[in-house]
Amino acid sequence: MKRYLYLWHRWLGIGLCLLMALWFFSGLVMLYVGYPKLTPREHLAQLPPLRLADCCVPLEQVLAASGEDRPPSAIRLTTGAGEPRYLLRYGSHGVVVDARKGTRLGPFDEAQALAAARQFAGTRAARYHGLIDEDAWSHSRALDAERPLHRIELDDGTLLYVSSRTGEVVRDASANERAWNWVGAWLHWLYPLRGGALDRWWSDAVIYLALAATLMTLLGIAVGVLRWRIARPYRSGSRSPYRGVARWHHLGGLLFGLLALAWIFSGLMSMNPWRLFDSPTPLDISAYQGGELSATAFPLPPEQAVQRLNQAGLQVRELHWRLLGGQGYLLGVDDQGASLLLAMDGASALPRLDDEVLLRAAQAIRPQEPLQAETLTAYDFYYYSRAPHSMLGHLERPLPILRVRFTDPAQTWLHLDPRSGAVLAQLDEHRRGSRWLFNLLHSWDWPPLLERPLLREALIIAFSLGGLVICLSGTVLGWRRLRRSRVPSRRSTLLRNEGGSL
Repeated sequence: MKRYLYLWHRWLGIGLCLLMALWFFSGLVMLYVGYPKLTPREHLAQLPPLRLADCCVPLEQVLAASGEDRPPSAIRLTTGAGEPRYLLRYGSHGVVVDARKGTRLGPFDEAQALAAARQFAGTRAARYHGLIDEDAWSHSRALDAERPLHRIELDDGTLLYVSSRTGEVVRDASANERAWNWVGAWLHWLYPLRGGALDRWWSDAVIYLALAATLMTLLGIAVGVLRWRIARPYRSGSRSPYRGVARWHHLGGLLFGLLALAWIFSGLMSMNPWRLFDSPTPLDISAYQGGELSATAFPLPPEQAVQRLNQAGLQVRELHWRLLGGQGYLLGVDDQGASLLLAMDGASALPRLDDEVLLRAAQAIRPQEPLQAETLTAYDFYYYSRAPHSMLGHLERPLPILRVRFTDPAQTWLHLDPRSGAVLAQLDEHRRGSRWLFNLLHSWDWPPLLERPLLREALIIAFSLGGLVICLSGTVLGWRRLRRSRVPSRRSTLLRNEGGSL
């Protein structure tokens, strides 16, 4: 049995140690430089204040101009290429309506994409690079509804990606981000397999490579423990039978093997293999709105709403239509993400909604069951913020928020933002399991460490270097083994020569 443990570990290591070394190295890069994304703050920062002179057509006309036979899931008023526009979201796609003329816009061409890029870029010059479906910096599935994308380069090397569907800048990738990402996220996530003929197999390739690497590491830990003598050392006096690079591999595996196993296994879990974290009974939260986004729910014209919000001290960049428990609200947002709410009942601008309003709206989801609710004024294990460059750094995590717990079959929690009424997250027992098996084990998203970022970085670097010792020494040993396999022994050479002379 031991022989098979050694053989499986050896040949899996020959095939995977170099890949694992690249995973450890690229993970270190990702600690400081993430995959390019456009955060909400970056989006808002490039918007001018809403100027609504000779604007805007009534919402009823906007909905009619959309050409859709169903109500939108979201409505916002923003500025695109210097002009006010309504953006309506219908499932996975968006519709743009000219706020002055009330006509549907799009698809957006090169000239319109350049105008959007110039609004984003300010004084930086922009050069058009064509229409693409996908490239190395736009693999994210979150961009699928925006494709094809206009690619535009600014004079500082930044690439902008403009949606041909909505005319908005949906991603920016600086020259520094792109340079580091070739050895960072692009390598870590095996993105060389994305966007081409192998794209359809990318997910399966990552899953099964990570599964094989998990098995290899587990076998390596078993072999390492079996070869380590506690009570009776080897003749050399050492408790390890190996020397040189093999000794580094053995000792490194004993010291850092469990951490390497946790990182590789949690990387496998990040892919949600075989849909393990999909709930069979997801909670339907559509009743939270208490109705449809219709013109009758929002009698206040946007010009008056913006004027009142400006008078309250908020320089509005975007206006969002919200429906909560059947009550309409207009949410104004400035370039820093600060916001104020206007209720359609004529109340003054509100910095936040009362918890009772949120609870009544949440209760409508399952009206016959009691709710458990708590106000979070500090981050905890299931609700926390990450740095903007991290994988989850684009998610807004304001405080305080309201956490509501349901007794549905999936034991769902909702995180509700009193500043906007938005559902920030929906966590059922499967997603909370992913929080343990992926975020905690892979990114070390543990509150005491997140509160001490320098300590967290130092520990991740130290243990990643330990993982590199295991993988690089394994790569050297694997190369030596392959060379021995290719070079015939002197005895076998003599036997072949003698056989040939008979």
